[in-house]
Amino acid sequence: MAVQRIVIENCAIATVDAGDTEYASGHIVVAGNRIESVGPGKAPENLENVVRRIDGTGHLATPGLVNTHHHFYQWITRGLATDHNLFDWLVALYPTWARIDEQMAYAAAQGSLAMMARGGVTTAMDHHYVFPKGSGDLSGAIIRAARETGVRFTLARGSMDRSEKDGGLPPDFAVETLEGALAATEATVDEHHDASFDAMTQVAVAPCSPFSVSTELMKQGAELARRKGVRLHTHGSETVEEEQFCKELFGMGPTEYFESTGWLGEDVWMAHCVHMNDSDIAAFARTRTGVAHCPSSNARLAAGIARVPDMLAAGVPVGLGVDGTASNESGELHTELRNALLINRLGAHREAALNARQALRLGTYGGAQVLGRASQIGSLEAGKLADLVLWRLDTLAHASIADPVTALVFGAAAPVTLSLVNGKPVVEDSRLLNVDEDAIARSTRGEAQRLARIAAQA
Repeated sequence: MAVQRIVIENCAIATVDAGDTEYASGHIVVAGNRIESVGPGKAPENLENVVRRIDGTGHLATPGLVNTHHHFYQWITRGLATDHNLFDWLVALYPTWARIDEQMAYAAAQGSLAMMARGGVTTAMDHHYVFPKGSGDLSGAIIRAARETGVRFTLARGSMDRSEKDGGLPPDFAVETLEGALAATEATVDEHHDASFDAMTQVAVAPCSPFSVSTELMKQGAELARRKGVRLHTHGSETVEEEQFCKELFGMGPTEYFESTGWLGEDVWMAHCVHMNDSDIAAFARTRTGVAHCPSSNARLAAGIARVPDMLAAGVPVGLGVDGTASNESGELHTELRNALLINRLGAHREAALNARQALRLGTYGGAQVLGRASQIGSLEAGKLADLVLWRLDTLAHASIADPVTALVFGAAAPVTLSLVNGKPVVEDSRLLNVDEDAIARSTRGEAQRLARIAAQA
C-alpha cells in the first residue's frame, strides 16, 4: 500500500534542530509516521497520495512536547496538603496513595494523559512507584490508558522498599520487598518494553528515591536496567532535607551516593536536581546524566530553584516535567515552558537565565535527550518520527506578539489546532480525538471520591 501524506503549509516553524532553524512561513510533509520534508514556502508540487492539506496560517509548528517526569496516580489526590514542603507533603499523602487500586490507577492515568495531550504533549512518561498488595495490574492499566490516548509513552516502573521502620518515609504497608520489586520490574520490562525506532511504549527501571529505597535496591536496580538495556530514573537532590537525609544515612551527599550505587550515566535521568553544587553539576556533565526540571512542582513544594542555566552551560541534558498532579494541579506541560523561563530568572542569572527558544528546547529536544530518544523525536527534521504540534497564535491572547516562539513561551497557553503522534492526529481544535474528555472527568472525580472514602475509613 502506498504511503499516505499529510501536508501542512503557511505556518511559522520552529524546528528545534541543531541550528535552531526557523521559517516565518514554511511547510511540513508527513509520510506515514515519518517527517518527509521541512522547509520554507510551499510544499513540493506533485506529491502523491496526499490525504490531507492543512492551511497553517496564523499558527506555529513545533516538535511535540516531551514530558520527562510525572506521577499519574496523583491526579485523584489533587488539591491536598497545599501548604506543605516535600517531606511533610509525602507523610500526609502516602497513607492515601497506598490504597490505590487498578481502577483508580487507570482513571488517574486517563486524566493525566488527557490533560497533557490536549496541551501539546506527544511523548509522556509516568514514574509509578506505589504498588499496594492485591491492587491489581497497575502497570498494565497505566500503559492501556496511554495506548488509548494515542501518545508515545515511557513507564518508569518504580519501587519502594525502605519504610518507616527502616528510617524511610512511606508507611510499612506501602512498600514492596527487595526481591518482589526487582522481579516485578523485570517482568514489566519483559512484557511491555519496545526497543524499536518508532516504539510507542518503553519501560525504565525507577526505584523511587534515596529516602524510600534501600541501597541494595538501587544497586540491583541499576544492574537489572543495564542487563535489560533500558534506562534508569529516580528522584534526586530535590530538597535541602533530602541532602541532610543522605549525609546522615549514607555519610555523603545525593550525587556521591548515586555514583556509589551505579546511578550516574548517559542511560540515567533524575527528577528535580534542585540542590546541586558545582561538583554535582560537573559529575552529571561528565557522565551525561540527564535532569527532569519540574519548575511548578518545585515552587509548589518550596523546594527551591534548580540551576538549569549552569547545567546547560556544563552540557547536562535537561528536559521538562509536569511532576505529579498532587504538586502541580494543572497537570500541563506547556505551562512549564513559561514557568521554567520565569522561575529561573529569579535565580542568580536573572534575565540572562533562559530565553524563549531555550525554554522551547527544554520541552522538546531536551526531553527527547533525557528519555534517550533524541534520534527519533524532539525536533522537526526529515526522517524523524512525525510527532508535532500546530499551535494557534492568531487569537486575542497572542495577536499582538510578533515573534511566534515568544508568543508561545511568554504568552498565555496557546490552543492546539493539531497534534500528530506517529503521524496520526491525536488532538484537533483543542479536543482529544481518541478518548472522551467528559467521561474521563466523571470517572476521575468518582475515583477520587472513592479513594478519599477508603482512606478515611482506614
